[in-house]
Amino acid sequence: MIFKLKVEAKENNISLKNNSAIVKFFIDDKNLNESLKTYADKNHFKINSVLKNEFIKGDKTNININTADGKPDIYYLIKIKIDEKLSIDYFRNYFAGLIKNIKSEKIKFLHVEVPQYNDFKNIFGNEEYFYQTIAEGFYLGNYTFDNYKTDAKKPELLNVYLYSKSYKKAMSAVKVACELTNAVTFTKDLVNEPGITLTPAEFANRTKKELQNSGVKVTVFNKTELIKRKMGAVLAVGEGSKNEPKMIILNYKPRVKAKKKIALVGKGVTYDTGGLSIKSTAGMLEMKADMVVIGIFKVAAALKLPVELIGIVPAVENSISGNSFRPGDIIKTSSGKSIEVMDTDAEGRLILADALEFASKQKPDEIIEFSTLTGAIAVALGLFTSGLFTKSDELSEKLLESAYSTYERIWRMPMWDDFNEEIKSDIADVKNLGSRWGGAITAAKFLEKFVDEKIPFVHLDIAGPSLHHKLTNYTDKYHTGYGVRLIFDYLRKIG
Repeated sequence: MIFKLKVEAKENNISLKNNSAIVKFFIDDKNLNESLKTYADKNHFKINSVLKNEFIKGDKTNININTADGKPDIYYLIKIKIDEKLSIDYFRNYFAGLIKNIKSEKIKFLHVEVPQYNDFKNIFGNEEYFYQTIAEGFYLGNYTFDNYKTDAKKPELLNVYLYSKSYKKAMSAVKVACELTNAVTFTKDLVNEPGITLTPAEFANRTKKELQNSGVKVTVFNKTELIKRKMGAVLAVGEGSKNEPKMIILNYKPRVKAKKKIALVGKGVTYDTGGLSIKSTAGMLEMKADMVVIGIFKVAAALKLPVELIGIVPAVENSISGNSFRPGDIIKTSSGKSIEVMDTDAEGRLILADALEFASKQKPDEIIEFSTLTGAIAVALGLFTSGLFTKSDELSEKLLESAYSTYERIWRMPMWDDFNEEIKSDIADVKNLGSRWGGAITAAKFLEKFVDEKIPFVHLDIAGPSLHHKLTNYTDKYHTGYGVRLIFDYLRKIG
C-alpha cells in the first residue's frame, strides 16, 4: 500500500494542522468565476491570472495552489462539468489518481469538501453510494503489490476527512467502502501472487485463514475426496503438477431468513502453462486472475448480506509432466458426461464442468460463474469489458445495472443453441474447444451443459478486465480484482 490509510466522515468545520491539503470542487457553469473568487478571498490565497483564465475559460480542470503559511500546504481545486460525459466513476477515479500523487507532497491530512449531492443525483441516484464512490477511490488507488521488494518502505499514515452535510450517510458509506475494498485488496493479493508461492494448497490455506471467524464455513476437498466424487475433469487438469488439485467450498448463511440462495463458481487456476498445448511466456503470466469468489464471500460476511451463498472454486495448476493430460484424451466428469480434449490450454472450462455440476446439486436459486476463460472475449470487447452470457433476461438486466453503478463493465453476448454445433464430438458427449469463430460463446455453451437447465445460469468471461489496463487510475498497474464490487452491488440490491 502507498499509505496506511484512514478515511473518516466529518460534520464539523475543517481544523487544519501542518502537512494538510484541501480538496475543493467547482461546478463549471456561468458562476464559476465568482465561485472561485469567493473561495479564494475567503481562504486568503491568490491564483495567477493566466492560470485562473485557463481554469475558467480553457481546458484546464485542476489547479494546485501552494500556500505560504503551511495551513493548508496545498489547495487542490477541481472543475467539474456536469453533462452526459460525466460518469458515475468520476470521483472514484479522481481520488484513486490523487492519492498516488500526494506522497510526493508529504501530506498527512487530506480534507475533502464533498460537493453537494443534489448537483449529481441524476448520475448517482443514491446519496450514500455517491459518498461510497469517493471513499472507494482512496482505497483502490492506495493499492500496491510490493511484498517481494527489498526496498519497500513502511507506509506512513494518511488521514482523509470527508466533510458533508449528510454526515450519517457519509459515515455509513465509508464503512461499506472500507469493507468492500478490503475484499478487493485480498482478491488482488491472491491474483498478483506468483505461482511459485500460491499453489492450490496455499490458495486453500489463505482462504481458510482469511475467512476464519467471519461466519463463512470453508471446506477443502483433497485429491482423495475428488476421486471419491468422480471429479475427473479437475483431476485430469491437475495431474501434471506435483501440487495436487483442491476444491474449495464456501458456505455463508445469514442469521436472518435468506432472501435467496445463490451459488458463486470461480475458476481457480493458480498457474497455467497451457499444458501440452503450451502457452507463450506472456500467456503464462496472465491467465490466473480468478480469485473473485473469495473476495465476494469476505465482504458479504463482513456486511452481513441477507443472502445465502455457496462458493465453489476448483484450484489447480495446469503444468507439464509425463502425467499431463493430452489432446485427444477422453475425460469423464462427475456429471457422467464425457469430454473430448481438443486443447489442454482450454483447461479452465474443464475444471468448471465439475464445479458447475457440484453447484447444481446444491439446488440454488441461481448460479453465477466467473472465469478468465477466453482471449476471444478480450478481442471482441477490449480489455475493460467482460462478456455476460445468460438466457435469463432478468439476471442480465440486474447485472447490467450493477455494472453501471460500479463501472465494472459488462456486455451481453449471444447464448443461442446454434453454437452447440461447434462443440459436438464424434467420440464423446462434448469437446472442449470449437473452431476459432465465436470462441467466447462456444466456451459459454460448453459450461452450460454442466448446469441443471432448471437453474438460471450466468457466465461472466472476465479475461479482459481482470488484467491491468489503462481505463482508470485504479486498474492501470496490477491485476484488478474485477467482479467483487460488481457482484457485491448485485447481491446488496436483492429484495
